[in-house]
Amino acid sequence: MTKQTVISARVDEETVALVDEIVAAQGRSRAWFVSQAVREHARREAEFLAFVQQGLDAANADDWISHEDMKRVIAERRALRTSKSADTR
Repeated sequence: MTKQTVISARVDEETVALVDEIVAAQGRSRAWFVSQAVREHARREAEFLAFVQQGLDAANADDWISHEDMKRVIAERRALRTSKSADTR
């Protein structure tokens, strides 16, 4: 079993009431709900930070596209989609 650590946080009454409704409906405990919420939020934040780091690494390696070039790529893709949908009519 993974070692667990107790943490505490101040939570407003409205949020606690909402959590209590959810855990009652699911037959779970507050501790279970909070543990799941913290785990999921930490996972998403870590994923986002890795995504940002990937962008920073690309920028530092001069592996990027200018705003004007990106606008051109988007315009070309839109034109292609528009012509394809017109062909199917």
